[in-house]
Amino acid sequence: MLGSDLASLYEVETRILNQAVKRNIDRFPQDFMFQLTKEEFYNLISQNVISKWGGVRKLPYAFTEQGVAMLSGILKSKRAVETNIQIMRTFVRMRQWAIENKDLAKRLAELEHYFIQHCKDDKEEFQKIYQALGLLMDRTKPAKIGFRGD
Repeated sequence: MLGSDLASLYEVETRILNQAVKRNIDRFPQDFMFQLTKEEFYNLISQNVISKWGGVRKLPYAFTEQGVAMLSGILKSKRAVETNIQIMRTFVRMRQWAIENKDLAKRLAELEHYFIQHCKDDKEEFQKIYQALGLLMDRTKPAKIGFRGD
């Protein structure tokens, strides 16, 4: 996301966001944030039909998912603080979910191995079921959930 969009989201001025980043630049490695090149910015302007008059004096920053999270931790607006709290709560829930489902994943793998070995006629159907279960277990990937036994 662009810094200006994040500034709006976090309810701060873009210049305040940029100042916060500069004061905390060691918190933003290249995989968290980068500055657009002139060519990238020009393409952005022409794709979005943004007026070339006024507004931007420096090339904007773009932030990755990690950079967005880091920004919520250094900005002082109420919205940024609320967002940071939600991010921390989400990380705790994700870790807890992973711990709770570790045994379940192991049991599913054992069951899959058993069915592949002992139910060769239905092997394809069981593989589809386990693929769907695997997608449910791996919440980092978008998935279409459902089963069709064609």
